[in-house]
Amino acid sequence: MSTTELRVVAIADADSFVKWSASLLSGVEGIRRHMLLVRTPLTVSAAQERTALTGTSFTDADVTRLGFDEVHGWLRGHQPDVVVLSGRGPFVRLIARQIDRLARRPIVVSGLPGMSIPAQRGALEYRRESDLMVVHSHREERAFAELGRRIGIQVPTALATLPFAQMAPDAVTAASARVEQRELVGVSTSGASRAARPAPAPIARQGGTDLVFAAQALVPAARHEREQIAEMLRLAAVADPAKRVVVKLRSRPGEAEAHLERDAYADLLSRRPDNLVISHEPMSTALARAEGLVTVSSTAAIEALAQKVPVIALDMFGVHKALLNTVFTGSGLLGGAEEVVGRRFRHPLAGWQRDNYFHPQSHTNWWRCVEELVALRREGRLRAKVVPTGRGGALHAAWHRKSVLAGEDRSLLGSVALGVGAPLVNGILSMRRARGKAGEDTWSDATTDYTLEPTPHHDPIRR
Repeated sequence: MSTTELRVVAIADADSFVKWSASLLSGVEGIRRHMLLVRTPLTVSAAQERTALTGTSFTDADVTRLGFDEVHGWLRGHQPDVVVLSGRGPFVRLIARQIDRLARRPIVVSGLPGMSIPAQRGALEYRRESDLMVVHSHREERAFAELGRRIGIQVPTALATLPFAQMAPDAVTAASARVEQRELVGVSTSGASRAARPAPAPIARQGGTDLVFAAQALVPAARHEREQIAEMLRLAAVADPAKRVVVKLRSRPGEAEAHLERDAYADLLSRRPDNLVISHEPMSTALARAEGLVTVSSTAAIEALAQKVPVIALDMFGVHKALLNTVFTGSGLLGGAEEVVGRRFRHPLAGWQRDNYFHPQSHTNWWRCVEELVALRREGRLRAKVVPTGRGGALHAAWHRKSVLAGEDRSLLGSVALGVGAPLVNGILSMRRARGKAGEDTWSDATTDYTLEPTPHHDPIRR
């Protein structure tokens, strides 16, 4: 199918989802692309929008900001062929309900904006009405397929390369290296095992001198662990005053991001050496000056590796699903505070790369699948996947709307539904977590790449 006539709109709110969907669509030639930014508590500021769209083909004219109640009218008037739903699960389902009201139904595509190991139950359940879900590695394909079999939900998936992590032509890989015992999931990295490890030789990268730390809102969650990271960064700055340590943050004071941050690094580092700096610039800009990147489990690690920037994936708190860092098992990238202070960055093992985000470009098939779905829809041979009415009917719908939109929903029913529904939902989630601890606790299962119980992270949309 020719793509010249296809109209594709991304609908997003939070910064990481804006960056992902804009980058994803910028990689498709010959389409008419647009983005809707829906007002929610997570919607990007103007500055975050500029940062997220840096390096994409989106201009100011390609972006429209609007309220939730305007979404249906915009879609009805513009009649896109494809809609990419780009937000957290509840947001995706709320917008899907608006698509259900359209007489001319577009193809609905959804996805997650970065590394998605472990595959989480909520991520799949909230996207079950999508015609296609985009994943970014062969490992993710297997993980979501197995998760779907476990919970009885089958959502077609297709493979894309992480759009802001296109591999540089001469990117470095570690052709051969021994995977240390501490790279096994759940293995402690303290004490004698650390002392006995041979230290790898530092990797020098010509040009860059910054140590860039990609901060995350969710992990680690405990304040004392975030304080340990802050102290590690101070020590790295003091160890080499001639080089900068850059703490790359996603939001400025007063701005929101996809996940709720507690114990912000800017606060923990209020007193710091002159060469330890806070940055809100685009990650691509930070990496252009980087000697190496450090993170717990940010997708920025993949973006860095694609640009030949070596990485240390922190294992100082272990390797566990709750830290979202099991994806790095067997990568050759795991390291602790000593490696960071010594700037002993690493390149990944080639075998790990092929299965994790650096598959051959010929394996990418997501847009070909979209074109096939568009053809089926035009021929009337594709069933519409409609969001079912939830238990509780109108009251449940009002609670869902209010929980996503918060202050943007000013309805009386929404306020009543939230007051009634919030305690019930919290109780249900607590019961499911307790059931997991008493029985099959997939968050602690090192043998799988999926989880069945609710996330252990307290991460509300309403702030």
